[in-house]
Amino acid sequence: MSFSENLQFLRAQAGDTQEQLAERLDVSRQSVSKWEGGQSFPEMDTLLRICDLYDVNLDTLLRGSVEESRTADTARYDAFMNRFARRVSLAVAGIISGVGLAAVLEGAGLPEVWSAAALLLAVCVCTVVLVASGIQHENFCKNHPVLADFYTREEKEAFQQKFVWYIAGGVGACIFGVVLLILGASLLGEEPPWDGYITGVFLFIVAGAVWSFIYGGILHDKYDVAGYNRDNNPTPEAKRRRELVSTVCAVIMLLATAIYVGLGLALDLWGRAWWVFAVGGILCGVAAVALGPKEE
Repeated sequence: MSFSENLQFLRAQAGDTQEQLAERLDVSRQSVSKWEGGQSFPEMDTLLRICDLYDVNLDTLLRGSVEESRTADTARYDAFMNRFARRVSLAVAGIISGVGLAAVLEGAGLPEVWSAAALLLAVCVCTVVLVASGIQHENFCKNHPVLADFYTREEKEAFQQKFVWYIAGGVGACIFGVVLLILGASLLGEEPPWDGYITGVFLFIVAGAVWSFIYGGILHDKYDVAGYNRDNNPTPEAKRRRELVSTVCAVIMLLATAIYVGLGLALDLWGRAWWVFAVGGILCGVAAVALGPKEE
């Protein structure tokens, strides 16, 4: 489609008349008519205003087919976000599972260095996955800062039905884990090796619940294409707050790692000092809420 055809499609889809579009762009109706007739071409600043007005990128407006982009996932956004959701959710759940595995190994009577090694290996692998996934997501957003909302209402409503179960399932798993922890402690006691086994099973269940929360949450955000476009075109204040949150979280997790290693070397608490990572994660969440950008 040519620019003139794309402009006609966008204006008609928005329900604007030529007079209304001209008023929004601060030009004459005759100018809009000439653009749509292929008799003239707007200036660059006007083209950018059209892109902002109709939520379309410049390349598609000038050389692509806006109609096709509004009905097809040309950027393969859906497939990318599905992969991103799986990797991030599994990586976070993997870190928690690593803590559970360390508790099981300690309960089994193995040397603490083994449980510490298992935990650090899980943290290392999962951190690599998280960092790589974050870089890929950042690159995707830079390459596709604006997307058309190609999801149908039926697709969004169908996911909302699934989303309820992702959240309810995670909550149910957490409650089940707590009940199992209480029953296990009362029936089997809190002495080795049962304390380690019970704690490990509890953390495995929590890892599953966290996976459900994160996976469902990322998929929920996937369908909010308008939010995606807003996030990738932030105000200077929102951008500053995001950078602040990233810096604070990085410092928190570095301190957590340093404290864990310090406790391990000084007090030989490799198998019992895993809680510092949980505290670090909670503090990162608090920082994101307190310092993150506020929706207007």
